Amino acid sequence: MKKKQVSLRLENVTKIFKDRKNNTEVIAVNNSTFEIKPGELITLLGPSGCGKTTTLRMVAGFELPTKGKIYIGNEDVTFLPPNKRDTATVFQSYGLFPHMTVFDNVAYGLKLRKLSREEIEKRVFEALEMVGLKDLASRAPSRLSGGQQQRVALARSIIVEPAILLLDEPLSNLDALLREQMRIEIKKIQRKLGITAIYVTHDRVEAMSLSDRIIVMKDGKIMQIGTPVEIYEDPISKFVAGFIGKVAFFTVDVIGKENDNIVIDFKGRKLIMKKYDKELNSGDKGVLMARPESLILKEEKEGLIEGRIKINVYLGNTVESFIDTEYGEIMVQIDNPGQKKIFPEGAAVSIDIVPELCKVFKE
Repeated sequence: MKKKQVSLRLENVTKIFKDRKNNTEVIAVNNSTFEIKPGELITLLGPSGCGKTTTLRMVAGFELPTKGKIYIGNEDVTFLPPNKRDTATVFQSYGLFPHMTVFDNVAYGLKLRKLSREEIEKRVFEALEMVGLKDLASRAPSRLSGGQQQRVALARSIIVEPAILLLDEPLSNLDALLREQMRIEIKKIQRKLGITAIYVTHDRVEAMSLSDRIIVMKDGKIMQIGTPVEIYEDPISKFVAGFIGKVAFFTVDVIGKENDNIVIDFKGRKLIMKKYDKELNSGDKGVLMARPESLILKEEKEGLIEGRIKINVYLGNTVESFIDTEYGEIMVQIDNPGQKKIFPEGAAVSIDIVPELCKVFKE
């Protein structure tokens, strides 16, 4: 299959839905601007109603922007119908034709383009081999598992060699193990083809594992754009921090600055923080963000926060300890548990933090 690497750009795109019955307006997407580089996979991540699917539908042409521009490469496609755009969409509901075989489902787009039988057969088997279904070409969709059906839907989309591949929560109907397998397959295929792609999900694990960059959305607005590492380790707000992973928040006092760092007071201990909201000044109240892996369990009275272990959850390579504290329940992640002390349930413990792994927001 051909490599077709094209950029995608949205400029100040807004989508307003009007409720004529109640004479109200809903701003589904609010002034979104971003660019996807050729061959890049971007995930739109956010809760239900944040505007991520509406954004994807505007790129596909299923919805038209109220204002703003959409470009595929250098072409303005803002008001082009879906069939005039060089895109293909993989939907949550696979959308396979039940009366057609796997081969005919995958070949459908090529037949509409009136390619020769030889070319169609060559490309169909090439696509099916890529998704691991070459031996099931003659099978009906009803005789496939959910994961196999989603692979057929993916093959049908990539076979037309679109400039932009759009994936709208394609794995949400699959069980956990299949989702994990399909995430890997999608990433491999996207890398192999070098295709520019948008992936929509509310699942942070999908976003973190698949994406070159993540766009976090809330209430129709873009909150932050960054790599998975940037979004996870240096979130721009408490919302982004909490949505992308488990987190605990603590109120602290900012007591000064030291070089490019700030100094905070947390329960009487001075901590030097490298990552912080640049608007913070001495005398401000701050909110310390700590992820489970940035917390350390210690013996009682040795750490900053006292507590008692409520439950331990063993996950093989990690143990998650849930501790009752004055701040509520806090989860501490212990990696490589076979090499570290695991406190039993009911034990009185204390929690310390690793400042380099934390960030301070303005309260």
